[in-house]
Amino acid sequence: MLWIVGALLLFIIQIAFVIFFEYQRPNKAMVWLIVLYIFPVIGFLLYLFVAKEYNCSPALSQEEIGHWNRLKANLMDRCRQRALTNLRGETIGQDDNLYALLCGIPVAPITACNETTVFAEGDSAFEAMLGSIAASEHHIHVEFYIIRDDRLGTRFEQLLIRKAQEGVRVRLLYDGIGSRRLGKAYLKRLRDAGVETGCFFPLLSSFFNRRLNYRNHRKIVVVDGKTGFFGGLNIGDEYLGEDPKFGYWRDTHFSMKGDAVLWLQYTFLADWHWVTGQLIADPVYYPIQESRGKELVQIVKSGPDETILELIFSLIVSAKKRIFIETPYFILDPGILLALKTAILRGVDVRVIIPGVPDKNLVYSATLSYVQELLRAGVRFYSYQKGFIHAKVIISDDLAFSGSANMDIRSLSNQFEINALFYDGEVVDRLVQDFYRDLGVSEEILQSNFEKRSRFQKLKTVCARLLSPLF
Repeated sequence: MLWIVGALLLFIIQIAFVIFFEYQRPNKAMVWLIVLYIFPVIGFLLYLFVAKEYNCSPALSQEEIGHWNRLKANLMDRCRQRALTNLRGETIGQDDNLYALLCGIPVAPITACNETTVFAEGDSAFEAMLGSIAASEHHIHVEFYIIRDDRLGTRFEQLLIRKAQEGVRVRLLYDGIGSRRLGKAYLKRLRDAGVETGCFFPLLSSFFNRRLNYRNHRKIVVVDGKTGFFGGLNIGDEYLGEDPKFGYWRDTHFSMKGDAVLWLQYTFLADWHWVTGQLIADPVYYPIQESRGKELVQIVKSGPDETILELIFSLIVSAKKRIFIETPYFILDPGILLALKTAILRGVDVRVIIPGVPDKNLVYSATLSYVQELLRAGVRFYSYQKGFIHAKVIISDDLAFSGSANMDIRSLSNQFEINALFYDGEVVDRLVQDFYRDLGVSEEILQSNFEKRSRFQKLKTVCARLLSPLF
């Protein structure tokens, strides 16, 4: 009898612990209480190691704080004034609330004089990256969530080794979870050739420090501080469409020249400082940009916070004509869910393309639960049939937002991401054209499709939806 009382008391303490620490996030609190109910001890241990509120910023010295403050102020002075002067009258002056929000994003000024190239698949994007790296003269900065030791990974490895041996400064960052299968031999060959490497939250230390849930999902390449790449692609053969399960891999990636590259560089060097402790202050890494382009671009990073989530919410609620979304995962914050429903009520054309072939079954089941709910509201959904769609694009009227962040709670709240907001008509038009091209190889999802599912499929969707705040 005493052991029953003790077990019940322990269970009550666990419940009180979760409620105390999750009172500001009731959706997550409810899910964790369900997990505790089903797995009383294991669930609590899982909560301790996975659900820790993010509070692990490195302790910085006064010198380091001063460096980043001065650098931020200097870069903003270089970029902001002419960009905002051009932007206010020409781009979003018709929506002062949205304009004020975009101008107020920390460490994300609207930059001018940019030139953007959009890549819709891996082949062309990787060739452009490798070509730019091959032409580098001073430094190469590479940061990816996933790096694989396969054919494509070997091409990057050999080129980085060659450039390091030529005297170019090469730095490589990778995520401890995303690149957990990257072998020590791969990294040793790089280091032996002079490539500096850093691992963001290594697997083992992440477990004991309770950081497993917070990953660096960014994909950045900066060459000589003048050319930058970012978007949805990681380094692996599947991103070339060579995985037999998925076949063709549809993604969106960008090449950038101009003032926006300074903020890609800023992001990489801040991450490098975080991981290695090395503070790189040489102004040679922030050169005067030679681009003569006229595009306005705003680089937006999150890490982890709700900066990107707030921006997406604002893009949705300010839309008057169209909201087009492409995403591999579609698991929504309640605010985004409500914003999409109200957009339909305002008469906005809302369309979403998701994969036809899932890469994560449980996540896909959760995605379908949100699809079903929004179909009733009038949102139109399409299932991509040509292969796997990994593109992460949001088009709101005449603005486009794209980068590494998926349309899911994990990306928008828990991960380190980097996106760009595009104001230029040609870039937005190109992304719209890509969207319509993808519609041409997609099948519309109808409400009647859900009525034909088996009871098991319906139950799976319900369970996945309940757990979705944890994905």
